[in-house]
Amino acid sequence: MSIEIKAKNLAELYRDAAEAYGDRAAFLTRDAKKNFVPITFKELYEHGINLATALIDMGVQAREHVGLLADNRKEWIIADYGILMCGAADVPRGTDVTDQDITYIIPHSDSKVVFVEHKQMFDKLQACRSQLPNVTQVVIMDQDAKVDGALNMYDLIEKGKQLRSQGDRRVEERVAQIKPDDLFTIIYTSGTTGAPKGVMLMHSNMITQVRNLPIKINETDRAVSILPVWHVFERVFEMLAISRGMPTYYSNVRNLREDLGSVQPTFMASAPRLWENVYLGIKKNLENASGVARGLFGAAYFCARMFQGSVRFMSGKKLDLVGRNPIASFFRGIFHFWRASFFVLPYLLLDTIVLKKIRKATGGKLRGSVSGGGALPLHVDEFFNNIGIPVLEGYGMTETSPVLAVRTWKRLVIGSVGPIYPETDLRLVDITTGNIIYPPERGRKGEIHVKGPQVMKGYYKNPEATDKVLKDGWMNTGDLGVVTFNNTLKIVGRSKETVVLLGGENVEPVPIENKLLQSALVEHCMVVGQDKKYLCALVVPNPDAMKDYGSTHAEIAANKEAQDMMREEVKKLISSESGFKSFERVIDCRLLPKPFEVGDELTNIFKVKRHIVTDKYQDLIESMYD
Repeated sequence: MSIEIKAKNLAELYRDAAEAYGDRAAFLTRDAKKNFVPITFKELYEHGINLATALIDMGVQAREHVGLLADNRKEWIIADYGILMCGAADVPRGTDVTDQDITYIIPHSDSKVVFVEHKQMFDKLQACRSQLPNVTQVVIMDQDAKVDGALNMYDLIEKGKQLRSQGDRRVEERVAQIKPDDLFTIIYTSGTTGAPKGVMLMHSNMITQVRNLPIKINETDRAVSILPVWHVFERVFEMLAISRGMPTYYSNVRNLREDLGSVQPTFMASAPRLWENVYLGIKKNLENASGVARGLFGAAYFCARMFQGSVRFMSGKKLDLVGRNPIASFFRGIFHFWRASFFVLPYLLLDTIVLKKIRKATGGKLRGSVSGGGALPLHVDEFFNNIGIPVLEGYGMTETSPVLAVRTWKRLVIGSVGPIYPETDLRLVDITTGNIIYPPERGRKGEIHVKGPQVMKGYYKNPEATDKVLKDGWMNTGDLGVVTFNNTLKIVGRSKETVVLLGGENVEPVPIENKLLQSALVEHCMVVGQDKKYLCALVVPNPDAMKDYGSTHAEIAANKEAQDMMREEVKKLISSESGFKSFERVIDCRLLPKPFEVGDELTNIFKVKRHIVTDKYQDLIESMYD
């Protein structure tokens, strides 16, 4: 499914949205009284065009790069409008950016002008100014902040308004000159390995993403924004919302539960960690509920699992990695028809009485949520889809703008990331021989290579890194996948994450880690064992589940009984009964004294930085092999 978009670049997309949706709310943020205050599509465009006028007057040239260090708020999108409409490209990052990243990214990106969210971010930037010789001007986005050495964004907007009242139309000239292959952003990856790389994304990359995203939404829908706004996954959904007139409510982790209840979103972009937290919250509430309530939920969920599972099989949405035998499929179809018929009435009754109340955890109106940025644990995936919250898992990367595959309501195959995106070519390559497996072979693992209009231009000022992943237009994702017999893509690991044991066995750590994360005792984990005889694991214990052994991570990690308990849990989960091979068993584990944190052991989308964890806990890792 594609929608018609006449705009050739994002600046034109913004203009078209203002004309189409005018006085409708575009973005809403909480004020000091915690009330949501809207900015309309018309107001947003006017602020953007006035800011762009002031930036041009200030000397910002077309195709220059402008730093943007801020988190989710309406001023972020205003700044984005202004930067893009003056023909420049933004270089975004959140306020949790480290000094090390500031002193690398700002000079490397050749950013002369830098937007900062507030005085704290200004002070952070100023502390690094001696290492930022290229920066000529800083713009502070907080309307109330008046800081020596920085311009206020709202003062620039007012200046631009005055210039336009005098007939200044340089913005229109700039917008007309934006080419599809001009950059609209350079996003520096906070990857799991090595130094940040500047991913160059073009206007055409984002326009095709918005045009082809197979999600039906319109101005009657409502979205809550919780992911980092500068991250391309969240960004593409904001562009989608703009193009289709859907209002977006900015939230944060602290206010999310309240915002879900008050906004009652119908759609949102999300990350696996969000759904894991909601799942654990529901489980915790059930543990504290009465025996009758727990029994009712157990019965409701059992009926939902039976009914939904049968419906999935009959509609061809049951994950199929081997191909269906027609005769066996016929008889299984009869069984599932009988089972669905048997469970339909108790399911509908208990859904009304029980599961409808559970769905209120997300506001009660959620038609669907695209989850991306990491693998969604299977038990979490099944849980939400069974209780009537459609989680549409997607797959992609910053380098592909980002979506490569995404489930739709019609192609919701649990355990997969859905069909390949329109206009996108896929091939799977044998990592040992280099031979192409798919097309045509399905059901066999290979490295995912893609070609399409969403693929990046390259890494900024890094041709060596670009050449490693881009050859003849084909992007090597470094991920391992299988094309299912449902014609969907299943991610099974990462070629760069593959652990090669001393005996030569190749092990994908992610499925093992996902299995461990099913335990209530485990908050985070990482499997290790490169060039070793066997696998081990570093485990961050869940303090709530292990409170009998200590009140902090450090106390629990130092408790021998807690260590023994975790070893037994790991042994139970990673076993032949669970489908793991003998060399995939985790022989030993160590509890870590502190949680993984974003900016340290985790990326902004909660992926484990394996090299950081390995370096930090090298001695602990070696102690498992002594």
